[in-house]
Amino acid sequence: MQSHPLPSTPDTAPGPSTWKSDIVSGFLVFLIALPLCLGIAMASGFPPVAGILTAVVGGVVSSWLGSARLTIKGPAAGLIVIALGAVTELGNGDAQTGYRRALATIVVGAVVQIVFALLRTGTLGDFFPSSVVHGMLAAIGIIICSKQIHVLLGVVPAAKEPLHLIAEIPHSLMKLNPEIAFIGVMSLVLLFGHQALAQRVTVLKRVPGPLLALLFAVPMGLYFDLDHEHTFTFSHEQFSVGPKFLVNLPSNLLSAITFPDFSAVFTAASLKYIVMFALVGSIESLLTAKAMDMMDPLKRRSDLDKDLFATGVGNLIAGLLGGLPMISEVVRSSANINYGAKSRLSNFFHGTFLLLFVAFVPMLIHRIPLAALAAMLIFAGVRLASPKEFVKTFRIGAEQFAIFSFTVGVTLATDLLMGVAAGIVLKALVHLFNGATLTGLFQPNIEESKQGGHVVLRVRHAAVFTNFLKIKKQLARHADAQHVEVDLTDTRLVDHTVMERLHELEGEFSRQGRQLHVRGLEQHKGLSAHPLSARKKSPKGSVGLTS
Repeated sequence: MQSHPLPSTPDTAPGPSTWKSDIVSGFLVFLIALPLCLGIAMASGFPPVAGILTAVVGGVVSSWLGSARLTIKGPAAGLIVIALGAVTELGNGDAQTGYRRALATIVVGAVVQIVFALLRTGTLGDFFPSSVVHGMLAAIGIIICSKQIHVLLGVVPAAKEPLHLIAEIPHSLMKLNPEIAFIGVMSLVLLFGHQALAQRVTVLKRVPGPLLALLFAVPMGLYFDLDHEHTFTFSHEQFSVGPKFLVNLPSNLLSAITFPDFSAVFTAASLKYIVMFALVGSIESLLTAKAMDMMDPLKRRSDLDKDLFATGVGNLIAGLLGGLPMISEVVRSSANINYGAKSRLSNFFHGTFLLLFVAFVPMLIHRIPLAALAAMLIFAGVRLASPKEFVKTFRIGAEQFAIFSFTVGVTLATDLLMGVAAGIVLKALVHLFNGATLTGLFQPNIEESKQGGHVVLRVRHAAVFTNFLKIKKQLARHADAQHVEVDLTDTRLVDHTVMERLHELEGEFSRQGRQLHVRGLEQHKGLSAHPLSARKKSPKGSVGLTS
């Protein structure tokens, strides 16, 4: 993430061809966002309309403040765990009080994000090790699935914690509500089926998977008459269904506005959630913006500090109105690009369509079965915690897999903050085990030489995640140099995070018409066959561990 300004391609004035492409992509993203916003809000312990409020603010307001032109801002599955935790812990059994106190933590967390942006800390995401970040996201995916599978089956679980919820899945399968489970399971089949077929049938890529799920689930909800409380018999057992299995919305959008309760904002519990909203939200948003820059057909570069500012302002407004926290969301953003978005107008149109839909046809939203929303969240959770992610991490290196798995395990057993902290501590300990000094972890020894437009940075001792920001800052001082070399000959240790970041920087330099060359790794041993695996210079016959 850049803390110094980079050349960026300005938006062209939206001509006829531009706004037409953006209105189409904005509409298609709106079809994806509508059910996801509702589902994320309910899974977070917020009213369903809170998710819509956030997406409207993200589209109508934040789109004009940010720099990441093609990202879609709104509520994200990655923050469900934090939001639900805040509502539950701060409410002490009272859901409404917990909701309003959670809003207060979102508002203060948004102020922290704005301060981050003003201090130009867009490099924040570069500090966190890749294995820890992916472990955090995988744990979030598992937690989402552990909670939503019970909703999909139409069962209210007794457990609250992720590991207990997972253990209770067999019981819920035995006690499932047949009609609700049918809607949920078939919605899930449609989502995964669409994903598989869209890779082979090009036209299906233009049809949002969540829309197919809704086109099935809403008519089935009407067929099963979920709008009226009644019972039915299946296999000699009696089950009840009714409006509680449908989305419940207020009669109008203005009545949904809820103001925060700041009475407990300086308690230890609130401060914990403020830190999590600010840190996790910022990291996810920055990583998404960075990924979308790579996907942008025009290869435009975003000012990530400016985009973090837009996210903070959006969160401030959303929190004050009763909405969920927002980030630049990766699934909707990548869909936006695939649907042909050209500028920030696509995000604006997506927010506008949501606003118009909720304002004028809220009765249609009430027809959506909760089981279908649960299916969409499980689909999102599986993407975060995909088995492919575990295999991919193992291929990078066994030590990466150990840190990844440790982060997942601690997060499931405790919370996100503890999980991320535990993963970072483990990674630092592994570095120390492999010969890095405590001082060297945070203060790289860099010797610099410059001749004309050619700069060489010689890094000694270790190039690892904890000192990479210093290395990157040194590189930023030579924004005018056409050729820069990073010489790692004298390093004992180069971790996977630094290998990955340097690879990304090579691409950034290339897009600017410059060259970044990494050399001096001939005497280092890779910890796996992966090209970006960790490297260690070891005595002959000693391999050891690294990360």
